[in-house]
Amino acid sequence: MATKKRHWLWNILAVVTVVVCLLALLAHFKNWTKVKPDNLQILSGFYYRDIKYSDLDSVLMVERIPPMERLNGFSAFDKGKGIYREFKDSLTDKKVYVFVDNFSNQKIRLVKKDASQLFVNLKDSTKTADLFQFLRTKMEESTALK
Repeated sequence: MATKKRHWLWNILAVVTVVVCLLALLAHFKNWTKVKPDNLQILSGFYYRDIKYSDLDSVLMVERIPPMERLNGFSAFDKGKGIYREFKDSLTDKKVYVFVDNFSNQKIRLVKKDASQLFVNLKDSTKTADLFQFLRTKMEESTALK
């Protein structure tokens, strides 16, 4: 009995598909932050924000994020990433960026001078607290220079 051989192209396509899916999972697995002298970069999969310290109006630590409508993104288990819109502000179409690795921990609420908001926390609550202190210090330094 002869077995039918599969074409090599299908094998390569299957392997490439698995690799791409694993890379997408790794990219969304956590929030990747990069601290620079004048800004903070946050990357999580397809979502990227570049936040200048001089543009910050307030930095607060909050227990919960307000109820919002998800425009783009996902929530799975204890994570939430994407672009949201607050229910109370649905007429102005202000987008709220959410980079939450753990909904049960406190989140950092960043409000920029143009009134746009961003919620972020890291998987480790001590790293989130360190980032909060760092952002508070940078915001105060940038406002003191003006």
